[in-house]
Amino acid sequence: MTTVRSALAEATLYPFWLDNPLAPASEKHLVGRADADLVIVGGGFTGLWAAILAKQANPGRDVAIIEAGKVGHGASGRPGGIVSTSVMHGLSNANRIFPQDLAALERLGKVNLDGWSKTLDDHGIDADVEWSGEMTVAVGAGGLDELQEEFQLAQRYGHNVVLLNRDEVQAEVASPLFDGAMWSKERSGTVHPAKLAWGLKRVALSLGVRIYEHTPMTGVEDDGGTLTIVTHDGRIKAPRVLFATNAWNAGHKKIKTRIVSVRDRVLATEPLTAEQLSRLGWKNRQGIYDTRTQLNYMRLTRDNRIIFGGRVGYYFNNNTDPAGDRKIETYERLAGYFFNTFPQLADVKFTHAWSGPIDLTMRLAVHFQRYYGGKGLYAGGYSGFGVTTTRFGASIGLDILDGKTNPDLELDFARTLPNWIPPEPFRWIGAKTTMYALDEVDQKGGWRKLWINMVHKMGFPL
Repeated sequence: MTTVRSALAEATLYPFWLDNPLAPASEKHLVGRADADLVIVGGGFTGLWAAILAKQANPGRDVAIIEAGKVGHGASGRPGGIVSTSVMHGLSNANRIFPQDLAALERLGKVNLDGWSKTLDDHGIDADVEWSGEMTVAVGAGGLDELQEEFQLAQRYGHNVVLLNRDEVQAEVASPLFDGAMWSKERSGTVHPAKLAWGLKRVALSLGVRIYEHTPMTGVEDDGGTLTIVTHDGRIKAPRVLFATNAWNAGHKKIKTRIVSVRDRVLATEPLTAEQLSRLGWKNRQGIYDTRTQLNYMRLTRDNRIIFGGRVGYYFNNNTDPAGDRKIETYERLAGYFFNTFPQLADVKFTHAWSGPIDLTMRLAVHFQRYYGGKGLYAGGYSGFGVTTTRFGASIGLDILDGKTNPDLELDFARTLPNWIPPEPFRWIGAKTTMYALDEVDQKGGWRKLWINMVHKMGFPL
């Protein structure tokens, strides 16, 4: 505990990604009345991609984004920033929820990531992208069994993957916890999330999108043929509205019946020296997830910091700005996990600690909720895997909102909803019990394992 507290002593309680002099100035907020062909509520990845795709498809379309704070300062500026092709929270999860559509989802995921990458290249967005691959590391014998199943599934669908034994994974990244790994080598890697959001903002503005920052939505009025979005100081009317509000589930009172807003905690270390890096290996710089029930993820930044995250929490009534996450003590357990994973880095300090909201659903995957007679649509539920999937969610969401037809929109992922989630206080009681069990289920088992198994049977794939 002394090591943990010392390492956190000087940490800034703010996202490392957003603490950057490259951050652009804010756009003006909405004052008075305005009209548009398409209004997008939310200036994160989904909203930005939707605006760009809408203008690319129809340059004459009048598109406006309203953002309650600053573009990219919500969930989009806070993740680990690991990039992959999956649009359904990983291949295994896609196989769990839509096995009959897996081939189509794999195709859509590859097309989506290629389009994501092309936009960055075409518009000169420097977001520190490294195509270094994605690695899932096994922790314990159960993790090895899980890896074997995922490896066989990935091979079946044409992924360039290799399975590593303990010695081989230790040669890649030295950790006493890692017993094996699956390394996916193509169409995966890491990105700087805030630089990506700021780059997308620049592209949207260049295409003629109007962006109003510091413009919180306070209400929605259904005018029959149009919707009016009421804001703090104005009103904007449009025949189509996309609610890209993520874990905030704003836009309609029923959205939150399918969404739980959980908190993901993240740490950033100081830049590692060459000698500290040599203790790790990690020369191939893969983005990494582990197989623990309360998983951790990790990756390197351009200046060789380790971003380490993954301990989730829940606050009553889907609180997306809890006071508890602005206390350094909240991050001590996560820092302890870091030093258990990399004990050879006991001399490393943390410069930043933060949390971000995750829009968790029973699918762990994006879905689409239709409201106001089809004039409004919510796209969300990425459950922490939205860095690239948001482009897919924006694309499908726009097609649904605009009434387009194609075979992909007839697939179950586009037509159906994730299971209903109980309201408070049952949501809070269940979530707190589950989070407590998750922390030590792999080590202690017992009632914790029974509880997690029950939650699995209810539909939550934790």
